[in-house]
Amino acid sequence: MIKRLNTRQRRTLDYLVAEKSASVQVILEAAQKHEEVARITINRDLKQLMEAGLVRREGKARAVRYALTEGYSLIRPLDLEEYYRDGPDDRDIRTRFNFNIFESLAGTTLFDELMAAKLQALHNQYQQHIKQLPPGILAREFERVTIELSWKSSVIEGNTYSLLETETLLKEGIEAAGKKKEEAYMLLNHKEALQLIMTQPHEFETLTLSKLETIHCILVQRLGVTRNLRKTLVGITGTNYKPLDNQFQIKEALEQMCGLINSLSSPHAKALLAMLLISYIQPFEDGNKRTSRIIGNALLLAHDSFPLPLRSIDENEYKQALLVFYEQANLYHFRRLFLEQAEFSVANYFRVKN
Repeated sequence: MIKRLNTRQRRTLDYLVAEKSASVQVILEAAQKHEEVARITINRDLKQLMEAGLVRREGKARAVRYALTEGYSLIRPLDLEEYYRDGPDDRDIRTRFNFNIFESLAGTTLFDELMAAKLQALHNQYQQHIKQLPPGILAREFERVTIELSWKSSVIEGNTYSLLETETLLKEGIEAAGKKKEEAYMLLNHKEALQLIMTQPHEFETLTLSKLETIHCILVQRLGVTRNLRKTLVGITGTNYKPLDNQFQIKEALEQMCGLINSLSSPHAKALLAMLLISYIQPFEDGNKRTSRIIGNALLLAHDSFPLPLRSIDENEYKQALLVFYEQANLYHFRRLFLEQAEFSVANYFRVKN
């Protein structure tokens, strides 16, 4: 596993983005425009890039060429500002659901060695923090996570409750004046779903379709949303990407997703993929992103890791990162947001106050 790509390796990847494929000699000549480098060094770079699942070799003998893998498109850096300069009708996107995404994700290192080490360090810090907290304080911290995640997850969906209004509703049952009843239901549904995953965390060590549907049913109760897998096409605001419209294919995609997530050892990789893929598949009529965020947290808590209340996340950036995944199969920015929220969580929750 590559700890971090060096400048030369990044240039090679950029070159292959532009040229699609190239021989060692052509890659060497392109590299030599920037620095003195030997062929053996380029061969070593290409070997490391192949081992990382970013580059593949095509052909035999003198006809050997190197090209990018599908896995590289997943983690390739993208400039969001530049990407969204064009509207949805002008962007070159993948408009249809891609079943190959599961194979690509399975063969890709979702977190490089440095990222994985950082997440493990954060996990260890969280474990140390909760061991030092008295039961009463620990319970209040989980209550705070419930309030703040319920609030932020609902805000992402357009809910207008403030954080203080959310706290009053969830702790005292008092609805905010001038707000729609459905907004209160949305928040209360989040509370119920979070209480389930916090009181029975190890029920979610393995993800199944029935567990996914259970969380969705809680999140959409009293909101006029049809339960169970949808049978028709849904549109997504701001993109021409169209999810599956066949219930049997939706079920197949969810089963593949559960199999992929359950095959992983890292709780953080599990949570990342759940938050991305449930949104990408869009299995329900509504409430997909809400379900993805709760399931992501369920997987983290099931493996005794830190929750992600997402309190500091920018809603617009979150939505843009999801759309880039829908349209380009690129998780670079969503992964970045995940890492930032992991750091925020461990720094701001379950801490012993001095």
